[in-house]
Amino acid sequence: MSTLGGTRLVRSIGRPGRRSLARALREISYEILPFARTEEQVLATVPKDVRLTVTTTEAKGLRPTVDLAVRLARHGYATAPHLAARLVRDRSHLDDIVSELEDNGVPGIFVIGGDAARPVGEFPDALSLLEALQSRGHRFRRIGIGAYPEGHGRIDQRLIEQALTAKSRHANLGITQLCFDPRTTASWARSVKSRGVSLPIRVGIPGAVTRQKLVRISAGLGLGQSARFLAKQQGVLARFFLPGGYSPDRLLRGLAHSIDRADNDIVGFHIFTFNELKRTEAWRQDRLARLA
Repeated sequence: MSTLGGTRLVRSIGRPGRRSLARALREISYEILPFARTEEQVLATVPKDVRLTVTTTEAKGLRPTVDLAVRLARHGYATAPHLAARLVRDRSHLDDIVSELEDNGVPGIFVIGGDAARPVGEFPDALSLLEALQSRGHRFRRIGIGAYPEGHGRIDQRLIEQALTAKSRHANLGITQLCFDPRTTASWARSVKSRGVSLPIRVGIPGAVTRQKLVRISAGLGLGQSARFLAKQQGVLARFFLPGGYSPDRLLRGLAHSIDRADNDIVGFHIFTFNELKRTEAWRQDRLARLA
């Protein structure tokens, strides 16, 4: 964690931007992977006021994701498991998942299409699952959907925009995929609002993760899923091997003045931690202290 980077971050942002950035860092959300020691790591490092989303891996399916979201909710965390539409068999399966989450006090979900090559059942994409969920009824306070400011390696941008408009009618939060270009992200957020899509947006950025950790996580996802992950992220690994490496501060500096503006709906950040929780939380606390 670079203290020099923290100093540069504060010096480069005016007072209004610092206030918005400090609020966004206080109200941050973290994305975690459902691995064997994740629960232990969360309890040891993450404050209870940090919202958590739990990813779904194609290899392991939905069960580890739902189980971890339930356990962490029992510990007092506001969790939202990823529900990958292509891994849900049918409406009965969806009903079982929703009932289990609601009965255990899980307050939200994050609905994605998922990267499985073929759907296991009747839900080919996020929209079809969202429509079934609305038809069924639910008690979730927060329903998140994905967004792609920097595009998707395999899907035409026009189709992505149409899908976001349709999905936003069933959601109350948008979370972007990993973003590395603040200007592109800010421009995208303005265009989304100009099209009449009113949806609070959290910009997804990598946390204080080392390049070695990212490589290990990618390898651990399995070859097929890693390839699809990297295709979506438009060369994410290459960004970590640029001179000087990667720091979240660069993105915070570039996005600080886009938070809470009237011309877009960016409200904060969603940190892809890659389970580098201790390092990421230490970085966040350091930046909050400096911004104060």
